[in-house]
Amino acid sequence: MSRHPIQIKLSEGKKEKPDPTTLVFGRNFTDHMFVADFDEGRGWHSHRIVPYAPVTLDPASIVLHYGQTVFEGMKAYKSDDGSVRLFRPEENMKRMNMSLDRLCMPRINEEQALHALTQLIQIEKDWIPTTWGTSLYIRPFVIANEAFLGVAPAKKYQFYIILSPVGSYYKEGIHPIRILVENEFVRAVKGGTGGAKTAGNYASGLKAQQVADQKGYSQVMWLDGVERKYVEEVGSMNIFFKINGEVITPAINGSILEGITRKSILQLLRHWNIPVFERKISIDEIKEAYENGVLEEVFGTGTAAVISPVGELNWDGYKMIVNDNMTGPLAKQLFDTLSNIQNGKEMDPFGWVLQLNNEIAKLA
Repeated sequence: MSRHPIQIKLSEGKKEKPDPTTLVFGRNFTDHMFVADFDEGRGWHSHRIVPYAPVTLDPASIVLHYGQTVFEGMKAYKSDDGSVRLFRPEENMKRMNMSLDRLCMPRINEEQALHALTQLIQIEKDWIPTTWGTSLYIRPFVIANEAFLGVAPAKKYQFYIILSPVGSYYKEGIHPIRILVENEFVRAVKGGTGGAKTAGNYASGLKAQQVADQKGYSQVMWLDGVERKYVEEVGSMNIFFKINGEVITPAINGSILEGITRKSILQLLRHWNIPVFERKISIDEIKEAYENGVLEEVFGTGTAAVISPVGELNWDGYKMIVNDNMTGPLAKQLFDTLSNIQNGKEMDPFGWVLQLNNEIAKLA
């Protein structure tokens, strides 16, 4: 596909940037956003970077009634030398197209989308915080904006990219979080949309998350929707268990989102010659490992949190305190290594980082 030109309209006024030492996740947004339109028969067109502003939708837009929307999440970092670094953005664009396929939505041109993203970040690079643990969160998303009250794929869509300077996703930071194992509700089943990054998957998890919040837990861990015994993932993360020297994570099965951070952690572990397995793992197996004293560490992986150690699992009132509720050595090593690669403090032996040049984006 040929690359479309990007029209750029810069904001006349600039927002005040938030204090990087008090950043929370997903509350602040930069001055500009990227937008493109899709019409059946014409394809994607009108690629533009414009001032950040509310989106205008017809009340009958399909996204509002039938949930045709997908999104991605990634981050930009600024290294000590001032260069801007993106972590595996091509993987996110590839996964976005997989999600779009599943929701009967038009695929994006991955090269065009990455070009638009780099242009937007060049304009907004002063928004990238440099305090350790902070970053510029990137949210690409596609919505169906055709006005039609009918259950059918839309013929009109919009593709957006917005940016948000963020701190840690969890208030605990790298410190262990508490997780409630969900017994009543189901997130996804094989053949459903669990493997796609679409809004409905997250909306269906809100009730369980609300219950967890009320009980003082940070996240919910989902079990499979059929036998209700095999671990799948946590609300915003993939999950890993270190048992008797081996690391185990649930295998991708059609109902689990294939995380970019998950993929990177698997590669790191194998690079370090640590035994790691992708397979089914039941909550009973985890309980047995805990009772036998061989459940050494539990940690989640995701773009938002990077690595999040787990200090407690609560399964139907049975509490498993992991590693004395302290961050385990493997979780810390993984967090430090991945964060250092992302921030340019450590060599990147895998070619994961896309480093942007320092040229200001040309007005197209």
